[in-house]
Amino acid sequence: MNTDWLDATNAGDVERVRALLDAGAEIDALDKHGQTALMNAAHRGDTELVRTLAQRGANLDHTAKYGLTALMLAVISDRADVVRLLVAAGADRNIKGSKGTFACTPLQYAEAYGKLELVSLLRNGA
Repeated sequence: MNTDWLDATNAGDVERVRALLDAGAEIDALDKHGQTALMNAAHRGDTELVRTLAQRGANLDHTAKYGLTALMLAVISDRADVVRLLVAAGADRNIKGSKGTFACTPLQYAEAYGKLELVSLLRNGA
């Protein structure tokens, strides 16, 4: 992953991210953990960056360690606004993680951990 891209996305600098994308930056570039900027933004709860990346065509369903997606990371970190955005953008709600407590769908994880708002979002859509 390009250092400028990593810095801009980690800082949530949406204007810089847009400029980098306009200049040809790879939207789905992977960091050292195999995660995309969308995944990292979803986990942090950065709704503006998630919205921008989704609108610009980021892969919503890329999987990294334990088969986790941006949607699953948003559920794990209890980011309802991000879950809403990703579901509305068409993220696959049926991708299962691959290990331990993550070997389930986002809905199953939300149900198991009593995340009732997320359960509703995942069952009914955005």
